[in-house]
Amino acid sequence: MDLGLKGRRAAVAAASGGLGFAAAAALVAEEAHVVICGRDKSRIDDAAAQIGHGCVPLVCDISDVGDDDVESAQATEALGGLDIVVANNGGPPAGTFASTPVEAYHPALDLNLMSVVGMCKAAVPIMRDHGWGRFVAITSVSVRQPMATIILSNTARAGATAFLKTVATEVAADGVTVNTIQPGFHATDRLTSLYGNSPDAIALGVPMGVLGDPTDFGAIVAFMCSAQAAFLTGVQIHVDGGAYSGLL
Repeated sequence: MDLGLKGRRAAVAAASGGLGFAAAAALVAEEAHVVICGRDKSRIDDAAAQIGHGCVPLVCDISDVGDDDVESAQATEALGGLDIVVANNGGPPAGTFASTPVEAYHPALDLNLMSVVGMCKAAVPIMRDHGWGRFVAITSVSVRQPMATIILSNTARAGATAFLKTVATEVAADGVTVNTIQPGFHATDRLTSLYGNSPDAIALGVPMGVLGDPTDFGAIVAFMCSAQAAFLTGVQIHVDGGAYSGLL
């Protein structure tokens, strides 16, 4: 299926690996012009080279809220405009209520909430002016069903979800869609950093019995950015192999 993304201009945050990389690669496969950002120059340059097809690397730390504007401005300059933003970020350190000090919440909120606010503030007005745009944030299924030992991520990403739901209603009439996609357990370095090198054991908690493939996840992101998804806004889609057990 042609997703209608040929020539569209996209910026993908935190795309040197994992789900961000997969999302960028999927957009490039649909012939979008893509800028990717990451904190480490060597890693983001290598990721852009792997993706190929003119993918442009930028060095940017989205946990520094001021860098959100920088990323969008540089992406807009490099691409001549901006139609799509995939907001993505790494997760804060693991911890429980008892083990996590109050001062740890501020950097977690900057990383997983305020970075999304900043990217929205920088990019969505550009999209509204053009009358077309897609803003997709990669969060976590923990927003629906909080996970043990990642209280910082649970808290910050829930705030980001509420923020994006609100923005979606405000810009819906302007041709701009705003959605979140909530991954469960996928085969990424982030999963290894949280749970160690035991993918088979982790997969036992997934009804499908396997970890998610980042490439498949990237394809879902690309669809959410597509022409066909024009009437899809303000939603949170969980991609978790059936792990979430709620009805809503």
